[in-house]
Amino acid sequence: MGRYILKRLAISVVTVWLIATCSFFLLHALPGNPFASTQVLPADVIEQLMKYYGLDQPLWDQYLKFMENLLHGDFGYSLKYAGQSVNGIIMSTFPVSAQLGLQAYFLSLPLGVLFGIIAARRRGKAVDYALVGFSVLGVSVPVFIVASLFQYVFAVKLGWLPVAQWKSFSHTVLPTLTLALGSIAGRTRTMRTLMLEVTAEDYVKTAKAKGLSSAKIVWSHQIRNAIIPMIPNLGMEIVGILMGSFVVEQIFAIPGIGAHFVKSVTSLDYTMTLGLTVFFGIFVVGANFIFDLVYGLVDPRIRVVK
Repeated sequence: MGRYILKRLAISVVTVWLIATCSFFLLHALPGNPFASTQVLPADVIEQLMKYYGLDQPLWDQYLKFMENLLHGDFGYSLKYAGQSVNGIIMSTFPVSAQLGLQAYFLSLPLGVLFGIIAARRRGKAVDYALVGFSVLGVSVPVFIVASLFQYVFAVKLGWLPVAQWKSFSHTVLPTLTLALGSIAGRTRTMRTLMLEVTAEDYVKTAKAKGLSSAKIVWSHQIRNAIIPMIPNLGMEIVGILMGSFVVEQIFAIPGIGAHFVKSVTSLDYTMTLGLTVFFGIFVVGANFIFDLVYGLVDPRIRVVK
């Protein structure tokens, strides 16, 4: 197990380094500079700003400085928000995005698994067709259409919930449902497929031949073995929900990290874009690392193969 952990850890560290390096050089390859679109500034002022932020240095020197700061956990200061550090912006906005993403995740996880089990157990019946249709629509319909529909029905027409903003728990309901819908649909389809595959396995047939009860077979043999292949994807699903919240945050006027990420890219705010990219890269790699370890603990065969 120790060798497996060290191998996954080494891969994670190299992946983060590649994300940081590629992001740095690709971003600096874009035409223009961060101050060109701010206002019509004199050339000497732009030159002083470039010098102040170290952007006049050779690209390799900038890269080494960036990596040195990154090793100390310092993402630098934003070029567009005067006096604000990228770390400070992350600390003030990411908790909002994380709350939204985690609420959607913990809603979608049990519902998706439950719907998938029900669909598999009722294969070929009306419930199965209904859940399969729901999963197809949930995956196919864009999130901004779902958000607009929820706002119109539950906020404008019925008046049950606020249209937007982030002030109380009631304000989180619509964005959470919007973000969770696609994940519920995808997990329903996946769980249904895995349940049907497990049903055809020899150990399930053997359990039936031994006379075990239907509930015992479903829980001890089908559900437990169907969930195991889903574990590696759980990390990416968490990240997918958090990244998907960027659009939802814009629609529901949520003060999360998404708006800063989008604005930093369009305004060539190098430090902000790099900081947020690396931050999310670490988040993605960390989530995958954790769920790889869980997968290795649940299924010992993985530790041997990988």
